[in-house]
Amino acid sequence: MNVKIGETEHEKKVLFAIDEDWLALHKEAPIDPAMPIIDPHHHLWDRGGARYLFDQLKRDIDTGGHNIRSTVFLQCDSMYRQDGDPKFAPIGETEFVNGVAAMSASGRYGPARLCAGIVSFADLLLGTDVDAVLAQHIRAGGERFKGVRYCTVWDADKRIKSTPFDYPEGLLLEPKFRAGFARLAPHGLSFDSLIYHPQIPELTDIARAHPDTVVVLDHIGMPLGMGVYAGKGDEVFADWKRNIRALAQCPKAYVKLGGMGMHMFGFDFEKRPVPPSSDVLADAWRPFVETCIEAFGPKRAMFESNFPVDKRYYSYGVMWNAFKKLAVGFSASEKADLFFNTAKSVYRLPTTAG
Repeated sequence: MNVKIGETEHEKKVLFAIDEDWLALHKEAPIDPAMPIIDPHHHLWDRGGARYLFDQLKRDIDTGGHNIRSTVFLQCDSMYRQDGDPKFAPIGETEFVNGVAAMSASGRYGPARLCAGIVSFADLLLGTDVDAVLAQHIRAGGERFKGVRYCTVWDADKRIKSTPFDYPEGLLLEPKFRAGFARLAPHGLSFDSLIYHPQIPELTDIARAHPDTVVVLDHIGMPLGMGVYAGKGDEVFADWKRNIRALAQCPKAYVKLGGMGMHMFGFDFEKRPVPPSSDVLADAWRPFVETCIEAFGPKRAMFESNFPVDKRYYSYGVMWNAFKKLAVGFSASEKADLFFNTAKSVYRLPTTAG
């Protein structure tokens, strides 16, 4: 990505890496620090000079001051095998993360059980042949391996870019893909989906066709605020809301409430002279979060961090404060679902709240 003339030093940094100095300009004490939380969506990687591994995640959790009981790692093409059959390359990610989880499970690094759940990649376009890949993931991750994430982001506007890879249009509708998707439920595995808001009907269609498979919509389905969608907030929101309500009619469909700092949303938090406060975040996100919870209910919605991706826009502790402010009107049991129980159920975690 080219740096345009006139950008601030912070804007230049945020295009490529996390700006710790900028993040330090705004700090907040944790709200309700005893509330048990499962963070059901984060990544770990070491690539291109960007490193976010066990130590970095633990530091964010510790400095944030919230009661993170466990976390779930999500696919990010990290530590793939370089040798052997390419279809088994993603097993390397599960092996890597399972090692991190074993470190955390030793108890030597604090009470949070990092990577208690692992969601990796398997090429569902293999059709029924994906069974061999899923079996190796299960062997590599044991009871921690919970499911597959497949990114299928596509839009006609090629200026919209959220991953290093390009995906074809309508991938979730492909018969070969669906043949592979059909193999998840027999293995007891869930499916995480990274898509843009116009693609949500494709996920709804596959969820209806396979009602026994747990489907998780990541990052509220990414209602776009850039490219051809810039300046069309009301139109985008109406389209996104209609799609969200339709997906929510599928009983085994869930939604993750987070990832909303990313540039595709168009909030431009990274362009501020100081990082946004939890009040600023809560105000920006409220219509989206309230719509999702109204449609899915607290038992099928869960707050997520999407770190370190969202660390480009705000710190871990401030983000959880914003989520807690958004949940202030819910009952104690509903908050427990949004911050803990839904994630525990979806990813079948042994985590306890105590």
